[in-house]
Amino acid sequence: MQIELIYILILAGFVGFEVIRKVTPTLHTPLMSATNAISGISLVGSLVAAGSEHQTAQILGFIAVTAATINVVGGFMITERMLKMFKKKEKKQS
Repeated sequence: MQIELIYILILAGFVGFEVIRKVTPTLHTPLMSATNAISGISLVGSLVAAGSEHQTAQILGFIAVTAATINVVGGFMITERMLKMFKKKEKKQS
């Protein structure tokens, strides 16, 4: 059972890498927003783990909450910066 789960994890990693690698630059901003949403879901899952009764799950859940929070905040900061690149600059009126 464990070998099958590891196999699925490795296969998903390769598929995810190939999918992301072939994305055109114009689609990176929407893709980044989608990954931020996925990170938000993992944040909820890590909060559940952190609220567990088992001490090991609490420690791993705390680490996961920290990592997911950093990922979500950093992702939104990068997305905002990328969106600013596509905005037209306004001319000053004198």
